Amino acid sequence: MNKIQKKLINRRDAIKLGIAGTTGLIFTSPLKLLAQEAPAKAKAKAVIQIWLWGGASHLDTFDPKPNAGYDYCGPFNKAISTNVDGIQINPLLPLLAKQADKYSIIRSMTHGNNSHETAAYMVQTGHAPDRLVYPSAGAVVSMFKGYDNGYKGLVPPYIVMTELQGRFSESGFLGSKYKPFATGGDPAKTPFAVEGIIAEGISDKRQLGRRELLHSLDSLGKAMPENPLFKEYGQSEENAYNMIFGDARKLFDLSSEKDETRESYGRNTFGQSCLMARKLVEAGVPYVTINYKGWDTHKQHFETMNRKLPEFDKGLSSLLNDLNERGLLDSTIIWCSGEFGRTPKIQWEAPWNGGRGHYGNCFCSLVAGGGFRGGKVVGESDGTGAEAVKCPIYPKDLIASMYELLGIDPEGQLPNPMGLKTQVMPESKRLKEIM
Repeated sequence: MNKIQKKLINRRDAIKLGIAGTTGLIFTSPLKLLAQEAPAKAKAKAVIQIWLWGGASHLDTFDPKPNAGYDYCGPFNKAISTNVDGIQINPLLPLLAKQADKYSIIRSMTHGNNSHETAAYMVQTGHAPDRLVYPSAGAVVSMFKGYDNGYKGLVPPYIVMTELQGRFSESGFLGSKYKPFATGGDPAKTPFAVEGIIAEGISDKRQLGRRELLHSLDSLGKAMPENPLFKEYGQSEENAYNMIFGDARKLFDLSSEKDETRESYGRNTFGQSCLMARKLVEAGVPYVTINYKGWDTHKQHFETMNRKLPEFDKGLSSLLNDLNERGLLDSTIIWCSGEFGRTPKIQWEAPWNGGRGHYGNCFCSLVAGGGFRGGKVVGESDGTGAEAVKCPIYPKDLIASMYELLGIDPEGQLPNPMGLKTQVMPESKRLKEIM
């Protein structure tokens, strides 16, 4: 990178045009998308990933073990039936219990790793750690469904609400062009202060005044008006300001939604993130991640569950229902998972006081829409949720199945800057039980 490019990037960062960089409007990635045939006609157009950051307990969500004894189930010594015969879930998820026909539960997810960083990498990429850092599912979808393939959306094709997961580089060796745009802000607040679009406490008039001041100080740009790099920079700036004051701003404005709709999702960060995700896929965004924190429950686990499960229940059930009523569920995959589950045996002793630790041997994922059938359970864990005893499913199996539904060939070639022969996914099986 030459000095002019470095200076341009610094200037871009100075006025916080991160969105323009994310969309790839300034510099073209050195990676060229390799043409390949889709394995089948795509059923899904988009993915909403609900990332249960920290790892949610499988026993206390979608694989209850009420008869395992107090040291395993704690106060959750009952399970509730759903609208699908034979499927039971945690009693604090009554709204989701009424919609089990719309989703399937994988109760035999496994990878055996108990480290946040490594487990998150495995679950989000489908690859085991090696010398290459593979891209997350969001980055891969962004490449195959984004700007390289005609995406012309108002906002970047890979969006995370509200902050990056932070466990690894989501774009991996694909590079910054496929890095997600993290919105920042809080969709439950008015306004939703999306990074680069709305700055809290800064009026539109002041924002425009800053732009005029920047232009008045731009001596280098004035000295080299015909330089192609400055022209590209000027166009990216124009695009960014169009986002600040144009249709993209309206897209992130939840005040246009009916009050009853917003209430149905829950007036909290997670609920409004689910509503925002619906708006984004409705606008054509192919990949949205909701980074839903607070599931790393080493201490006072059940107190946390009593707070979080009702919030989770309301937000996810409303998302499923809303997508279904709008005819979007058939083309939108919902993928809900954390990096692992929690230890089946409860740690009652101090300092944990009823906590659960990291557990990668067995956990749950929920999938819905986009070609995944609802009302099914895949796999089975043992009586305490300690091991996957029937049909173990690895992250690569689930992600490869999603790619296939999206029309992305899991066995196709994935370009990398070193020219190595790399495949979209390692050898894996498909979840034909629910596809």
